[in-house]
Order: sequence, then structure tokens, then C-alpha cells
Amino acid sequence: MTDEELLALAIAEARAGAAEGGIPIGAALAQGDRLLGVGRNRRVQLGSAIRHGETDCLENVGRLPASVYAGATIATTLSPCDMCTGAILLYGIPRVVVGENTTFYGGEDYLRSRGVEVVVVDDEQCKAMMRDFIAANPQLWNEDIGEPG
Repeated sequence: MTDEELLALAIAEARAGAAEGGIPIGAALAQGDRLLGVGRNRRVQLGSAIRHGETDCLENVGRLPASVYAGATIATTLSPCDMCTGAILLYGIPRVVVGENTTFYGGEDYLRSRGVEVVVVDDEQCKAMMRDFIAANPQLWNEDIGEPG
């Protein structure tokens, strides 16, 4: 599965989340050509403290052997926050494709320092989704990233 195909799945998840009234961040996990699963930020929809795009994706995938994660790539529409960075490191996912890091710059430097390959696509669709969402929902955005609103 190419980075573009994986990111397209993450973008579709982000759009689905926005359509549900949630925060437009999506993720997709693959091992080679095999899609393992997708997810989207569902904090609003589920009343969850932790269901960001990446963590929702991991939850939807379910338990996997460490060997599967060790050969996987996760794509996310937005630079991963500290929590999602930790999950990526915990499960040993060696490669992250980031849709954009302009509206939010997360744990990319820490991921790189721990040997994770981080590919930033700088996708205009991802940037536009987040810019529009943040402008319309600043309080919800601050809640999502753990900032005082």
C-alpha cells in the first residue's frame, strides 16, 4: 500500500469524523500491502478522553503480535500528539506518514529521536480541514490537544 493510498484512507476517516460532528483527524495502519485498519478522532462521538485518530485506529485493529507492528506504517492526517506518539512508540511502529504539521506540530522530533521514520506529506486537504475546524471550534480544539481554552 503506498503512502498516498494510506493517507487517502486516513483523510476519508477524518471527513467521516467531521460529518459525525467530531474532530477531523483520521488514521490508517498497514503492513506492506495489507490494510490492518482505520480510525478517526471520536472523542466527541464517544465522550472519550483518549480516542484520537491514531488510538482509535489501533483500537479498531485490535491486538496484534509485535512482529506485525514492527513492519507497519501508520498514516495520520495531523502530526501526532504526545499521547499518540507514545502509542506509536509503545507498539514499535517504525514508520509514520503525516498529512500535515502546519496547524499542529506534535511529537515528530521525539519519534525521529527514537528511530521512527517520519514522512511529512504537507497535504493541502489535511491543512484545510484543520484550519476550518480550528477556526470554527477553538474551544473544542484546545480541549483535544490538552490546552486551556
